[in-house]
Amino acid sequence: MREAFGKTLEQLGNEDKNIVVLDADLSGSTQTKFFAKSFPERFFDVGIAEQNLISTAVGLSMEGKIPFVATFAIFATGRTYDQIRNGVCYQNANVKIIGTHGGLTVGEDGATHQSLEDVSLMRGIPNMTVIVPADAKECEEAVKFAYLHRGPVYIRISRNSVPNIFSSGYTLANKVFTITEGNDIILFTSGELLSECIAAAKLLSSKGISVKVINVPFIKPVDREGIIHAVKTAKGVVTVENHSIIGGLGSAVCEVLGENSPRPVCRIGVEDKFGQSGTPDALLKLYGLDTASIAGRIEKFYDSIKISY
Repeated sequence: MREAFGKTLEQLGNEDKNIVVLDADLSGSTQTKFFAKSFPERFFDVGIAEQNLISTAVGLSMEGKIPFVATFAIFATGRTYDQIRNGVCYQNANVKIIGTHGGLTVGEDGATHQSLEDVSLMRGIPNMTVIVPADAKECEEAVKFAYLHRGPVYIRISRNSVPNIFSSGYTLANKVFTITEGNDIILFTSGELLSECIAAAKLLSSKGISVKVINVPFIKPVDREGIIHAVKTAKGVVTVENHSIIGGLGSAVCEVLGENSPRPVCRIGVEDKFGQSGTPDALLKLYGLDTASIAGRIEKFYDSIKISY
């Protein structure tokens, strides 16, 4: 996804000279290096000074530029919250923020670098759009959407390589998107865990549990009508995310259902804990976000709600 981001940004740079890119000494990791090589006069490395990164982007946006800002998600949203809230969103500035290395799968860098709160922080600010793409193609489409959208956008992408899920003809829209059909459980997910959820649904199918997997790329504004429609025949609802269960996708779905169509819900994610150092695969297993763990949680949830229908 990072490479897709970097190369799409370079492509857009060829099309619009108003695009500028800012980084905080991480262009090799964020993959803004492609843009920097092609358009050095429009690339600004501010060093390890993330507050300046955002404030400079705001200034450039006020002069008609379209700034794309990239750094690790933990720095992009945590160190810069005041600048994003008051500089970007309060003024509805046309700034695009890309948080790379989101979630547990930053791996060995550990808890200090594993951003598990970034979606929550960004979706709580007025005027901000929040997108969590699931693969390289969806990331490409998210960058194109951000370019065309007038106003603040936060795109959260992972460090890990993920399987390709969407075809070359896929176009991103603010609509929930059904990946696999099923009737017993409706599973909403976004980001890199979509592939784990697809595999979990297949595993559960062999046990007689039918799971509909739905991709939700826009966490804000979330597709309220799509969520309400999707759960009409559901016995239970599950959300899965590589993020805290507080304030992210699970919270967004529960807010919609609580106001419109209450259902039993099981939120699968990081449960009010910090991450720790380990390989991405080991951490997903430890925090219950690998295929087998997701399937096991869903099976227990399904068994628990059987008595209600």
